[in-house]
Amino acid sequence: MRITKLKVKNFRGIKEGELVIPSHAVLVGDNNIGKSSLLEAIDLVLGPERLSRRPVIDEHDFYAGRYIDGEGQPVSINVEVIVADLSDDQTRHFRDHIEWWDEEIQALLDGPPPEGTDKPAVKPALRVGFTGSYDTEEDDFVGSTHFMSPPKDDGSYDSFKTSDKRLCGFLYLRTLRTGSRALSLERGSLLDIILRLQKDKSFKIWEDVLDQLRVLPVADKPELGISEILASVQSAIRGFMPADSFSSPHMRVSDLTRDTLRKTLTVFMETGAKRDDGSVYAAPFQHQGTGTINTLVLALLSLIADLKQNVIFAMEEPEIAIPPHTQKRIIDGVRKKSAQALFTSHSPYVLEEFKPEQVLVLTRTDGVLSAVPASYPPSVKPKGYKAEVRKRFCEALLSRRVLIAEGRTEYDAYPAAARRLHELHPEEFRSLEALGVAIVDAETDSQVALLGEHYKKLGKIVFAVFDQQSPEQRAAIHAAVKYPYEAAEKGFENVLLTGTTEIAIRRYAASLVADGDWPTHLIAKTPTAAMPYPDLLANMRDFFKWAKGHGAAADFLLSCSREEMPKFMVDTLISIRAVIEPKKVETAPEFVADDDPLAGLLA
Repeated sequence: MRITKLKVKNFRGIKEGELVIPSHAVLVGDNNIGKSSLLEAIDLVLGPERLSRRPVIDEHDFYAGRYIDGEGQPVSINVEVIVADLSDDQTRHFRDHIEWWDEEIQALLDGPPPEGTDKPAVKPALRVGFTGSYDTEEDDFVGSTHFMSPPKDDGSYDSFKTSDKRLCGFLYLRTLRTGSRALSLERGSLLDIILRLQKDKSFKIWEDVLDQLRVLPVADKPELGISEILASVQSAIRGFMPADSFSSPHMRVSDLTRDTLRKTLTVFMETGAKRDDGSVYAAPFQHQGTGTINTLVLALLSLIADLKQNVIFAMEEPEIAIPPHTQKRIIDGVRKKSAQALFTSHSPYVLEEFKPEQVLVLTRTDGVLSAVPASYPPSVKPKGYKAEVRKRFCEALLSRRVLIAEGRTEYDAYPAAARRLHELHPEEFRSLEALGVAIVDAETDSQVALLGEHYKKLGKIVFAVFDQQSPEQRAAIHAAVKYPYEAAEKGFENVLLTGTTEIAIRRYAASLVADGDWPTHLIAKTPTAAMPYPDLLANMRDFFKWAKGHGAAADFLLSCSREEMPKFMVDTLISIRAVIEPKKVETAPEFVADDDPLAGLLA
C-alpha cells in the first residue's frame, strides 16, 4: 500500500493543496512552507490513534484561524488521501469501497468502461478522507474519517474506523522525538503496537506484573517509620468508623491498574558508567542522548515494519542528532522495509539518497500549496548527481530564493560583501543568509540561463549576478531569471578593480605582502608602496585572476568600507533586499531569516 495522491483544504497554513506522491519521497522547501502540515494531514486520515486525541483539531488548525465564515457558518477542514498498491488482504477487506487508479495519468478512473481496469497501469485503490469543523451547538471542534466512495443515498459516507486504519499501517514519526510515546507502553505507543502485532497474543504481561506488585512490600520495615504512621492512622480512624471499614493500610507502588502501569512502566538502559561493585549503572531511556533516543525509536519502527510487512512510514527530519553515515543507513533501511517512506529533511546527506523525481519541492502562494518533482540540474549527469547535490544544489532546493553566481569568485564575494555591509550599516543591509537567499555557483556564464530556468520551474524566486554578456546570452538570461544583475565590465576582477579606491587596493596589496600570501610565481610583480597605481592595478589584476576560487575577492571585500566597495555590488545587494523586503523593517538578529517562524518575535 502507498499513498498516491493527497488533497488538503483549509488546514493550518494550507488554504488549498494537491500533490501526487511517488513510491518514496522527501518533501523539501523553506521553513513553514507546509511540509509538516502535509504529514499531519495524512495522519488525520490514516493515523489509528489520531482521532482519540481531544480535541481532534483546534482553532489554530484552520487556515488563518478562520473556522466560522462571514455568514456564521462553520468552515470545514478537508483532507483526501488516495492509496493504491493494495495487498490481497486489503483489497478483500475494502472491497465495498474500491476505486481504480491509473498510474499513467496519475488519477482515478471516473467510471465505465469496465475494460479500462484491465490495463496493467490500472490498480485497485482506496479513497479516504477527514472532515473537521466547529460544532456551534456543542461549542467544540469535531472531526471524523470516512470512505470517499461510494456515497450513500443521503450523500454521506461509511465511517473509516480505527480497525480499518490499522490495516493500512501508517506510522508517523514527528520531529520532537523524546521517546516518551515510543518507548512507553501507553496505548498507541510503538512498544504497544509491537505487542499487539505479536502472533501469540495470549501473553499476560499486565496480570503477571500486577501479581508481582500486589505482594511486593513497600516501606514495611518498622525502622523506616511508615508502618508505624499507618498503624496510628488506622487507630485514629477506628475511633470514628467500625473496625471492619478500614483495616491494614499499607503502601503499594501504584494503584495497581493496567492504565497506571502503561503510564509508569519505563525502559531502563545501561549508561556505560560503572558502580564501585563493577555493575553497570542503568538509567531511564529519557536520560540517554538525543541521538540514542532517535536511533531507538527508528529501531522500533523497523521492528514494526518487519511485523506488518506493508507499512507507510512518514518521518520528519531523520537527521536530527544523528551522524551522516547513520542518516544514510536509516534512509536505506526504512525504504527497504516499508511499502512507502515519506520524509522531510534539510540534510544534504538525506537528499542525495533520493532520485531527483523523488524529491518534491514545495511552494506556497497565498495559501495555495503545490509540489514539483526535482530534476537533474543542467550539465549534471546521473553518475555525478550525488556529489553535486551535496556540494552545489542542496541549499537551493531547500530555500525559497536563489542567487545564481556566474563563477566561484562571485559565489564567495557577494555573501562576504553583504555580511561586511551589514556589520557597517545594519539598518540598511542584511546578509544574504538572513534574507533567506541560497547561492549557487553556475561555474560559467553559459550555465546562468540554464540554471535560472531550472530553478524557475521549481517555483523559486531567482536572482543572478554576472559580468558583461553578449546580446544573445543577455537575452537568454533575462528570459530565465526574474531578477538579473549584469556588471558593465567583463571579468569579475575588473568589477573589483575599477569599482574600488586606490587606498583600498594599496592597503590590501600591502597586507598580502606582509602576511606572505603573495604568490611566488608573481614575485617580479610584488606590490610596493612606491609602485605607480596603474602598475599596481595590472599586478593586482593578475593576482585576482590567479586567485579565482580561492576566496581572495571575498577577503578583499571584507577589508573595505561601503565607499570602497564597487558601486555595482552595493546597488545589487540593496536591490535584492528591496525585492525581498519592499517595506522598511526593523533590523532582525543576524541569525533569523525573515521567513523563520520566530522572526516576528525576535525582530
